[in-house]
Amino acid sequence: MHIAQDPLSVEVTLPREDVALLTVEGYLDVDTATEFQHHLANQLHHGRRHFLLDLTAVPFMDSSGMNIILRVYQEARDLPGSVHIISPAPAVRRILDLTGVSITVPVSESVEEALERVDGLAKAPEAEPES
Repeated sequence: MHIAQDPLSVEVTLPREDVALLTVEGYLDVDTATEFQHHLANQLHHGRRHFLLDLTAVPFMDSSGMNIILRVYQEARDLPGSVHIISPAPAVRRILDLTGVSITVPVSESVEEALERVDGLAKAPEAEPES
């Protein structure tokens, strides 16, 4: 049985009723991705539409972590909602940039900046549904 060297820690706080801030600490990889996914799914289940992912304390992320971020991005978009990555560590930022994830999922330097982006989305005019 394999035990992760650096277990993942995910702290969930709610800056607003429909916004979940997930502060992630540790390696986000194949060994820990399921736990991260569980926290996101739980917040989706409880009606959160906007997800702020603070990756400041994540020194390493592999494709498992990126896939989960892209999956929750797709699910949130359909709500409609949003996903924002906050202050990724340099190695993680490089992976996000190289893979193009940072083009799809906005990267903010702070929780405040990400919340301003959420507010900007709320004020953006929505397209009228076709009849």
